[in-house]
Amino acid sequence: MAASIELTREYGYVVLVLVAYSFLNLWMGLQVGKARRKYKVSYPTMYAVESENKDAKLFNCVQRGHQNSLEVMPLFFAMLLLGGLRHPAAAAGLGALYTVARLFYFTGYATGVPRNRMRIGVRLSVVAGVGLIGCTASFGISLIVRETP
Repeated sequence: MAASIELTREYGYVVLVLVAYSFLNLWMGLQVGKARRKYKVSYPTMYAVESENKDAKLFNCVQRGHQNSLEVMPLFFAMLLLGGLRHPAAAAGLGALYTVARLFYFTGYATGVPRNRMRIGVRLSVVAGVGLIGCTASFGISLIVRETP
């Protein structure tokens, strides 16, 4: 059985959070490009090798910070967009928190000291991510238990 979904005004905030994260991702990619030039790591090399480049760890931390954000981005987008259908304000708030957390994650990692990503970035990412999973689970449950005419 098909269902129609009416998007509320508040869902616009969900969409804007997605746009904000997209800009963050673009910025992180630009930082990787700068790091490539600074540490002399040419394309298509994904990660520098320490035996060939004295700055390999510094570059790899910048690259890994962006790569990890790319790895989790599809799940974040799915949870944000689906959870936002039932709980748009909560999903937008949690998505904004997640976006800020990923900024802290990336900037901490990019220092060249991987544990720096843990201070704020990982902790806030987990809180926001679990909240978004809850919003999405609530949406799924509401579809299953709804009364059909």
